[in-house]
Amino acid sequence: MSPFRLRAGFACALGVLAAATAGAESALRLPYPHQFSVVPAATYDTHGDRVGEAHLALERLPDGQVRLLTDTGFESGPRTVLSALLEPVDGRRSLRPVWQESHSFGPGGAPLGMLRVDHVRQEASCVSGPELDWSHAQRVALPDADRVANVTLSLLFLPLVDDSAEQVEFQIFLCGGGPRVLDFRAAVADRHDDPTDPGGRRELVEVSYAPDLGPVGLLVAPLLPRLSFWFDPAARQPWLAHRIPLYSDGPEVLIVRDGLEPARLVSGP
Repeated sequence: MSPFRLRAGFACALGVLAAATAGAESALRLPYPHQFSVVPAATYDTHGDRVGEAHLALERLPDGQVRLLTDTGFESGPRTVLSALLEPVDGRRSLRPVWQESHSFGPGGAPLGMLRVDHVRQEASCVSGPELDWSHAQRVALPDADRVANVTLSLLFLPLVDDSAEQVEFQIFLCGGGPRVLDFRAAVADRHDDPTDPGGRRELVEVSYAPDLGPVGLLVAPLLPRLSFWFDPAARQPWLAHRIPLYSDGPEVLIVRDGLEPARLVSGP
């Protein structure tokens, strides 16, 4: 699977939004990456079986903007492609989302739908079906100073990893069940030494996140999917893995960078 199979789609979207990027209104500030690279990875099912390839890519564009790509799924067809365009702010110390997209495919590779978050126009939209007819898209206005972070979690959680924050509050835009923006919270769930490091000095950090549902959250927590990211805080590219539903009502998958055994992500004997 080529890491840049979606270059054409990115080029088209960049052309549409290029004139308006300076007005992006997202309130998110994401750490500027230490490294731009393509990270090969694999997709695992809930039984721990490898079911397909995956990758995470961060690329700095000639104009200084940054694009983020994640492609993951099953060799048999179901997969999701995430993409985002980010612009440098705060003297290039941070990044701010300009737009984010999620494109889902079902068995056989047929398109299921597409989610789009346009921070410039302060609008989020959903379209379903194999034709992806945007004339029938469902659209909602984003909140003022939105913190929608669908595609950018691998960067958003880095302050938790380096202990510069105890909690991160953000938003996720969802299409399943009708378009809506939900508040989420994330915190470190576990820190443990990497058992494969003979010196015992390498640390692995798990960040878990969930909807911020207030008191109701305690009642529905057992029904929610397990959402986690794992990082190596000492690495220049800290992302190691994440666990997430492939798409709304889709199978839960674990995406792990190549060279890492999924068992290393779990603490204890």
